Amino acid sequence: MHETIELVTDDRGIATLTLARPEKHNALSAVMIAELTEAAGRLGRDPAVRAIVLTGAGASFCAGGDLGWMKDQMAADAAARAREARRLAMMLQALNTCPKPLIGRIQGNAFGGGIGMMAVCDVAIGVETARFGLTETRLGLIPATIGPYVLARMGEAMARRVFMSARLFDAAEAVTLGLLARAVPAGELDAAVAAEVAPYLAAAPGAVAAAKALARRLGPPIGPEEIDASIAALVAAWEGAEAGEGIAAFFERRAPAWKC
Repeated sequence: MHETIELVTDDRGIATLTLARPEKHNALSAVMIAELTEAAGRLGRDPAVRAIVLTGAGASFCAGGDLGWMKDQMAADAAARAREARRLAMMLQALNTCPKPLIGRIQGNAFGGGIGMMAVCDVAIGVETARFGLTETRLGLIPATIGPYVLARMGEAMARRVFMSARLFDAAEAVTLGLLARAVPAGELDAAVAAEVAPYLAAAPGAVAAAKALARRLGPPIGPEEIDASIAALVAAWEGAEAGEGIAAFFERRAPAWKC
């Protein structure tokens, strides 16, 4: 049994993978990261699975990092921070390289790591009311571990519009940025996702997997070198004075020293 996710596969081979911490806005905890990594590997190896729908329970898709995880990182040393960053990086890589098509059903807001989860989907459809943001720099951190996937999804020029400023943006801009393929009314979300899934039921599974692997090989590289660089950058940010001030300000419900 899973603690933080739900996994159901229908008789067509469509697996629905749901982030199931609605009371925490599906924030990424250490347990959820481990469960998602395992699920991605298991679904990828299952010949009965034709496609995966990734979604969230409740009002939010994924609010980013869990607050308890952030508190633990404040007290950790550089080696421990690197280990935790690597677990997140390898979860994203497991989803990104899963041989099954991954369709994002984005039913609510996504911030920080939630944007990374969207970026590893082959296609993502979201509700028109959702809000998004790479909010790390408000805390004195950077969107490092998710960075390779966000840049691969948006391209550098588009990503730089939102990668550093931490500003929020709406679903229409998420479409412009390439993060969402479409934004639809909430009542049309399931039909839109079903329309993305349907073609895979007529395509040869092995050919789909091979085509996805080729697309990934020909796209921006996301291998050990890029992952290591993202982890090193995140650890460096954690070690800086701004992270200490930003996260302390967040938990103390005050403005950080740099806010004008």
